Amino acid sequence: MTDAITSTAPPAPSLRRSISNTLKGSAGNLVEWYDVYVYSVFAAYFESQFFRPEDKNATLYVWAIFAMTFLMRPIGAWYFGRFADRYGRRLALTVSVSLMAGCSFVIALTPTVNSIGMAAAVILLMARLVQGFATGGEYGASATYMSEAAIPGRRGFLSSFHYVTLVGGHVLAQLTLLIMLQLLDTSQISDWGWRVAFGLGGLAAIVVFRMRRTMDESLGSEAIEAARSGEDKASGSLRELFVNQWRPLLLCFLITAGGTLAFYTYSVIGPKMIQGLFSGGDVMTGVVINLIALTVLMLMQPVGGWLSDIVGRKSLLVFFGVGGVLYTWYLVLYLPQQSDWLAAFSILTIGFVILTGYTSINAVVKAELFPTHVRALGVGLGYALANSAFGGTSPLLYQAALRGEHMTGFVAYATAIIAVSLVVYVFFLDNRGHNWLDHGHDGRHKG
Repeated sequence: MTDAITSTAPPAPSLRRSISNTLKGSAGNLVEWYDVYVYSVFAAYFESQFFRPEDKNATLYVWAIFAMTFLMRPIGAWYFGRFADRYGRRLALTVSVSLMAGCSFVIALTPTVNSIGMAAAVILLMARLVQGFATGGEYGASATYMSEAAIPGRRGFLSSFHYVTLVGGHVLAQLTLLIMLQLLDTSQISDWGWRVAFGLGGLAAIVVFRMRRTMDESLGSEAIEAARSGEDKASGSLRELFVNQWRPLLLCFLITAGGTLAFYTYSVIGPKMIQGLFSGGDVMTGVVINLIALTVLMLMQPVGGWLSDIVGRKSLLVFFGVGGVLYTWYLVLYLPQQSDWLAAFSILTIGFVILTGYTSINAVVKAELFPTHVRALGVGLGYALANSAFGGTSPLLYQAALRGEHMTGFVAYATAIIAVSLVVYVFFLDNRGHNWLDHGHDGRHKG
C-alpha cells in the first residue's frame, strides 16, 4: 500500500457565505421533495385517473408504484454519487432537479385510463421510476454539499436545513391540497386539480435550476480536475467504497434503516391515518391537522441540529431510537382510533418530536463517516439501500397489513428495525470522535 493521495479542499467559507450556499442548496431540496410528496398527498384524488374505479386493488397499485420508485434510488445514488465525487456536487444537483421537473410535467399531462387504458398507469410508473432515480442522487449529493458547505461548530444546525426542506416539501404538498380544498370540490381536484399540483412542482424546479448554477462548489477544483483527467481513479469508485470504506457504508445503512422506516411510518402513514379519520364531511380538518403537525416537524429540525452541536450527534440518535422503540406501537395502533382532533394531533406531533432526533442530524452524521473522495457515493448509496428496503416499502406493507388485519405484525416489524438501529447508535457511534468533515486528510490509497 503506497502513500496516501491528498486532496485540496476549497477554502472554508464565511458564515454568511455558508448560509447563502445552504439556502440555495435547500431550495432545490425543497422542490425535489415536494415532487416526491405531491404523489402521496394527492394519491387518493388521482387514483381513479390511472386505474379504473371498479378495480378493488387500485389503492394497492398506487402504493405499489410509490414503493417501486424506491428500487431506483440505489441506482440513482450510485450514478449521481459517482458523478458528484468526480465532477462536483453542484453539477450533480443541477442535473437531478432537471430530471424531477421533466417527470412532474409528464405526470401532469398524462391522459387518463379512460383515454389510453393501462398505458396511463405505465406512464405514471415510468415517470415515477425516473423520479426515484433522481431522488436517489439528490439525497447523497445534497446531504454531502450542505454538510461540506457548513462551517465547523455550526454543522449540525446548518445541515439540519436538509430535512427542513425535505419535510418542507411535504408541507408544501399539504398546503397545495388545503388551498385546492378551499377553492375546488373534491371531484374537480380528482378531475384536474392534481395535475396543477404536479405542474407547479415542475415550474418551481425550473427556478431552482437557475439558483443551483450560482452555488459555490464544495469539492476542491484539484480533486475535480484529477478525476476528470483520469489521474484519480478512486473518486466515486464502487471498488474503493466496498473494499476500503465498507465499514462506514455498513454503518450508514444501519443508521438509516430504523430512521427511514420511522420517517415514512410517522410522516407518510401517520398523515394518511389522519386523512382517514376525517374523510367524511370533515376533510378540511384532517388536512389542517396534517399541515400544522408537519410544520411543527419542519421547524423542529434546526432545534435538533443546534442541540447536536452542543451535546453531540449520538445523544439525539439515542433519544430517537429509544423513543421509536417505545412509541411506534402506540402511534400505529391508537392514532386510527381517535375521534377528537386534538388527541389525533397530539399523538402525531409527539411522534414527530421523537423523529426529530434522527431527521435533524442524519445528513451530517452520514457525511462525517466518509472521506471526501467517496462521500457523495457513500452517503447516497448507504441511504438509498436502506431507504429502498425499509422506508419506501413501509406504506405498502402497512396497507397490506391493514387489509389482512395483521397490524400487530407491522408494528413488531417496525419496532424491531428501529431497535437494530438503536443498537448501532449506542455501541458504534461516538459523540465527539474523529470525523472526516473536521479532518481534511483524504485517507485514500493507491495500490
